[in-house]
Amino acid sequence: MKMLDVVNGPKNASRIILGCMRMPALNVDEAAKIISTAAENGINFFDHATCYGDGEAEKRFGDAFPLTGLKREDVIIQSKCGLHFDTKEFNWTKEDILKSTDEILSRLKMDYLDALLLHRPDLLFDPEEVAEAFDALYTSGKVKHFGVSNVTPGQLELLKKYVKQPLVFNQLQFSLDQSQLIDAALYLNNLTTDRSTNRDNGILDYCRLNDITIQAWSPLQIGMFQGCFIDHPDYKELNDVLAEIGAKYGVSKTAIAIAWILRHPAKMQAIAGTMNPAHLKEFCDAAKVDLTHKEWYDLYLASGKFLP
Repeated sequence: MKMLDVVNGPKNASRIILGCMRMPALNVDEAAKIISTAAENGINFFDHATCYGDGEAEKRFGDAFPLTGLKREDVIIQSKCGLHFDTKEFNWTKEDILKSTDEILSRLKMDYLDALLLHRPDLLFDPEEVAEAFDALYTSGKVKHFGVSNVTPGQLELLKKYVKQPLVFNQLQFSLDQSQLIDAALYLNNLTTDRSTNRDNGILDYCRLNDITIQAWSPLQIGMFQGCFIDHPDYKELNDVLAEIGAKYGVSKTAIAIAWILRHPAKMQAIAGTMNPAHLKEFCDAAKVDLTHKEWYDLYLASGKFLP
């Protein structure tokens, strides 16, 4: 497994993260198996959110973790708060951050989080309230590190004006299909394609300049949640190139698609959302591959892009 010492954050963190959004579909024994499979394949980083199954993902993990024999200090547990689909609002108030964190820890049956992320922007957020909440959580020992999800450079700057603790993570969508993080720079000032449209406010370069580690979510998805591009008939050229490069390295197309993300010099982490042990092993095989410069471009172009 490729590992990463996150600047101002957790050390020796796996570059592949197990995302636990789909864990509510498992029973406790199945959940213990996928956690153990992750650990056996080098994953020590687990991602949650309060909205995953309305807390059921965290609860299932909390019930299953003791069955794995893993030690709490040997894993990195992260959760996110702020999304309330039940009340149809995003909430970054001090009251909600503190309440959500206590509920997260209760469901996980743990004393602290290695990282807490604010989950998508609350359009009414007060950075001073966020700072007060983070101070309380850090001082109490309930949260070691902090970050955000899908947040712009301007919003990060506003938070940093008041928040004392480093913001060390930003979860953003990134994959061979959803490559907006890098497209606009390539097609700058090019009216022949809408890929020149700046859809991310330069967040990739901002994160690299400010030592914020990007965690790529939905690394195999079409759009947001429209299925997987692996073996999809609309992505024949991409799958042909994935298969060709996979055969060279003796790994699956899934592994090559994840290796493409890990090859980027921003040293991103990739979030694997599968609850299938065999498929998770394919994700982890990505850590065995170091794509060449040309192979990375071959995959990018096969996904439907072109060199201007």
